[in-house]
Amino acid sequence: MRKSRQSGLTMIELLVVMAIIAIVAAMATANYFLALNRAKQKRTVADIRVIALAWEARAVDTQSYRTSGFTFPAEHISYTTLRDALVPTYTRILPEFDGWKRPLEYGFDSEGGGPGSYSIRSAGRDGIFEDTVINGTTNDMDCDIVFSNGSFVQYPETLQSN
Repeated sequence: MRKSRQSGLTMIELLVVMAIIAIVAAMATANYFLALNRAKQKRTVADIRVIALAWEARAVDTQSYRTSGFTFPAEHISYTTLRDALVPTYTRILPEFDGWKRPLEYGFDSEGGGPGSYSIRSAGRDGIFEDTVINGTTNDMDCDIVFSNGSFVQYPETLQSN
């Protein structure tokens, strides 16, 4: 009489395979969320550039960045005020929100007899506007993205460490 041998996986083999699948899934999930936040940052940077180009084009015509009586940072310019000044003459669509679906903040500061200066900023992933700006690149996704007078003052690096 022959002994029949059943083929299949043992419980230990199944547990090892499931552990490997769980580790790979955890790594893929972390990379997915990192890529999603990078995409939101890039969208925010692109939207801020669109706003800045329109605002600067308007300033060429009016010799001022002023759109109303507000000053920055004590008070900011509302989205509606800026949209009324820039759309449709200087841009077709003015982005209202950053990549995280939070409102962008706009400001203007009057300087002597010149055109003044302007700022546009996003609160970043955490949604909290910070009081200080580091003036350069950052690898923290929670940092603000700040554009002022033709260039980014604080912005994300290409590669993020978080």
